[in-house]
Amino acid sequence: MTTISVSSPADFHVHLRQGALSALVTPHVRLGGSTLAYVMPNLKPPVTTTEHALAYKAELENLDPTVTYLMTLYLSPTLTPEEIRKAKNAGVIGVKSYPRGVTTNSDGGIESYEQYYPVFAAMEEVGMVLNLHGEVPSDAASNIHIINAEPSFLPHLRELHARFPKLRIVLEHATTRQAVEAVKALGPTVACTITPHHLALTIDDWAGQSWNFCKPVAKFPDDREALREVIREGHPRFFLGSDSAPHSPEAKSCSTPEHGCAAGIYTSPILLPLTAHLLESFGALHRLEGFVSEFGRNFYGVPITTTSSSEKVVLRRIDRVIAKDWTKGGASVTPFWAGKTLNWEIVQDR
Repeated sequence: MTTISVSSPADFHVHLRQGALSALVTPHVRLGGSTLAYVMPNLKPPVTTTEHALAYKAELENLDPTVTYLMTLYLSPTLTPEEIRKAKNAGVIGVKSYPRGVTTNSDGGIESYEQYYPVFAAMEEVGMVLNLHGEVPSDAASNIHIINAEPSFLPHLRELHARFPKLRIVLEHATTRQAVEAVKALGPTVACTITPHHLALTIDDWAGQSWNFCKPVAKFPDDREALREVIREGHPRFFLGSDSAPHSPEAKSCSTPEHGCAAGIYTSPILLPLTAHLLESFGALHRLEGFVSEFGRNFYGVPITTTSSSEKVVLRRIDRVIAKDWTKGGASVTPFWAGKTLNWEIVQDR
């Protein structure tokens, strides 16, 4: 196989930031092959209202109108059932839940789900999606830490699904075998995104290496194998969500006694070639279109576009060295695997 044609690739979890950084990274969605971006709301301040979501969408469309942007709200105490209905009518797709303090810009995250049950009931009623960052905050007294934070969250996932069985829920960026098994067991209204970097990394790759550090952290080889297995299987409720998270090189490479490096791995500009490279490495290249397009679009109810040739992306087999960085207007980002070689590149787009 020397070329691959993929219809309507979609990234169902991406961070596009604000200001100069957003101006740099937003066009990278299409550069990396995606025609749709499911946009995270953890800005400063977070996107908690319909008006803010629509204004943010307009900013992104101004930066690159060739991508379809699906918008989300940040789960916070100010969110009400009335706002959910308003957001649904305005085309907002989902609500993202961040446990307090577990990742970038999550200081305003939740500590308990019970107070949000009326919001979840409204979401279930109108058909909005609940996106869960599936970790609990570290707590020494309970022996909770970054390695077991995801398995410790799974009882919350099961409880939410039991209380709201018709609510579509996505467990984001799963990293463990336990998470894969939990999602598979919960049925058609529960799905899961998988990132390319979690298909590549294990704990040894980020211990002492800040450029591979993200939340949730990569786990053990058997956990990585579970992610690969479910993709080889072609399970329709597991699909691509890059969690591409841009930070300045200084934020990634520097830590001090007062603070650590930023958590996040940036993959947007190389996303489709990287995903093809990785899937081929573990015998799943034939699952590429399902994983990056069909399965996520089916779960979210966003059809593959067949009327426009611009929605079809072609990859060619060729060795391509990943750029060391991208810069624009004073902003700079360093991609995952900078300087390494991929076996695929995009040759037809737009």
